[in-house]
Formats: sequence, C-alpha cells, structure tokens
Amino acid sequence: MQISAAMVKELRDRTGSGMMECKKALAESGGDIEAAVEAMRKAGLAKADKRAGRVAAEGRILVQSDGQRAALVEVNCETDFVARGDDFKGFAEAVARKVLETSPVDLTVLLTLPLADGLTVEQTRQALAAKIGEKLGIRRFALLEKQTGEFGIYLHGTRIGVVAEVKAGTPELAKDIAMHVAANRPMCVLPSEVPAELVAKEREIFAVQAAETGKPPAIVERMIEGKVQKFLSEVSLVGQPFVRDPEITVGKVLAQQKASVIRFVRYELGEGIEKKSADFVAEVMAQARGA
Repeated sequence: MQISAAMVKELRDRTGSGMMECKKALAESGGDIEAAVEAMRKAGLAKADKRAGRVAAEGRILVQSDGQRAALVEVNCETDFVARGDDFKGFAEAVARKVLETSPVDLTVLLTLPLADGLTVEQTRQALAAKIGEKLGIRRFALLEKQTGEFGIYLHGTRIGVVAEVKAGTPELAKDIAMHVAANRPMCVLPSEVPAELVAKEREIFAVQAAETGKPPAIVERMIEGKVQKFLSEVSLVGQPFVRDPEITVGKVLAQQKASVIRFVRYELGEGIEKKSADFVAEVMAQARGA
C-alpha cells in the first residue's frame, strides 16, 4: 500500500515520534494508522523500560485546591527542559486534578484511575515517556482536608510547594506561614513533635562537645541542655525567626493573632533522590553517536 505524506504526518502528530519510525510502522501495519499507533506504543513502552535505571529528579511540584481540600503532588522527569514543556506540564496538572477530584488512598490506586482521554494515569505516563524519551514518574502526593483552619498555599516556582493549615488566623497569615515553611523547612510545628530518637542523637553529640571543654559536670550539663533547646527551636516552626520579621519568632506572631498552626506539608522537588553526576559533554557526544 502507498504510504502518503499525510498519513505519516497524522501518525507523527498522534505519537510524537520521528518521520522514519512513523513511515516504518505504517508500512508494517499496511497503512492502518490505529494498528501503527498501537505497535509504536508497544515499542515505546519497551524503550521506556530501558530507562528504568535512570534518575528522574526534575519535574514539577503542583498544588490544587477547591477550598475545602488541597492536593500537593510531585511529578518527575529527567531534565528541566522536559519539565517546562507543555506535554509534561499538562500531564502533571491532570494528575494533580485527579488527586483532588478522587482522593485516591495511595499511588497504586492513583495510577489505575482514568484521565480525560480514557487511558489510565499509568497508561498516559507510559505513552508520554515513550513520546518524549525520558523516564517519568509520579513520586508522591498529599491530600489535606480542611479541619478547623484556613489553608495557606505557597508555590516557589515549580520546585517547592507548601500547604499549611492555620487555625483562627487570616488568609494572609496562613499564606505567610506557608511561605515561611517553604523558605525555612521546619521539621514540625512544635518542639515536642521532634522525634525522640533524633533528640537523643543530638544530645549525645552535644555531650561529647561539651565534655571537651573541661568544665565542671554541672556546667557541662547546662551547656548540653542549652544546645538541645536551641536545636529544638531551630527545627520546629514556632521557634524559628519569622521570615517577614526575623526579630520575632513564628510562635510570637501566632500568639499576637491568637492563631495556631494545625499542620503543614512541604514538598521540594527531587529531595532525597540521589542524583548521578555526569560529564555533560560526554553525554552529548554519546547521544550524537546514537548511544
């Protein structure tokens, strides 16, 4: 069968693949575009499997809210270039909307849910990975339902996202608290919420440091306790200097407005992912050679 330029163009538009790949797929399918799409999707998924060992630490942090609930989502890709593209952006936004609309209990359930085109989230992810040639992943999401407070939402570009719930505060205060959390990354709201094992570990380190001063035991103990209290203030939200006025703590700002922070969730793009160092020039040369 004669493969026309119009058929190749249609297949390219639908799959995002190269001209020669489209022409070959059409020839193998006898000009059946639907069969060619299916074959190329299968071929693309096979290619995507080979990307499994690569690191996807770029992407986007997104927040969707309907006023009563807020969804915080991290969707990853390998490069910032892809993260800025419309295809990836559209997929990430669709995933965030799906989380807000359906309240999935975990990632496994989220991946099985249908998107607008009838494909599941996972099928769409796989097809997009095949199209753009990068490893893609939905890493995590948090869904918060408003309790008794006001949501404060802050996005620092597409790399840091925070949702904070503030009780008895104004919307402006809630947003300021979210911005503070984004900038200062507290571990928890109150010092009492810092994990006991972490406090014990820090106390042990402080004890060694204080003992090396050679001071009397009573003074050493006070030094240790002082350092522990300083540590607790630094890692808890209420003890930190407020981002808008470092002369006072967040705790004092909240007290002045008779408000309190119920909880917060902070996502930073790629945090905790071990990124591989690479020779950029060598990587470009390898791609040029078709490696």
